[in-house]
Amino acid sequence: MFSDVNAFSGFAVDDLAAARAFYEGTLGIRVSEEGDGALLTLHLAGGDRPTLIYPKPDFEPATYTVLNFPVSDIDAAVAELAERGVAFEIYEGFGQEPSGINRAGGPPIAWFRDPAGNILSVLELPQ
Repeated sequence: MFSDVNAFSGFAVDDLAAARAFYEGTLGIRVSEEGDGALLTLHLAGGDRPTLIYPKPDFEPATYTVLNFPVSDIDAAVAELAERGVAFEIYEGFGQEPSGINRAGGPPIAWFRDPAGNILSVLELPQ
């Protein structure tokens, strides 16, 4: 039924203006407004799978990772994001480095939050 459909992802925030400032300004992603400014679309590399951001009146931040950004050098990515004001999450029992990077149990990964509190990550994947 959906084998030929180009699906896309979406998640909610409580403040579209703050989301746009973060995703566009801090993370450097091209963002467009849809529906007379009622929605945001993140245009990520490749462009074949945009991500929709929508406001939700009774919003609660996701308790899981909603968006993952693969990078070739996690140390450089974490350092650059930290310079841009991004704070990385430290989870008890994960054995993360002070920078927030977890190198155990899979690819190196570091988690951070958007202004709405949704969890995002950068993870190092072979290129």
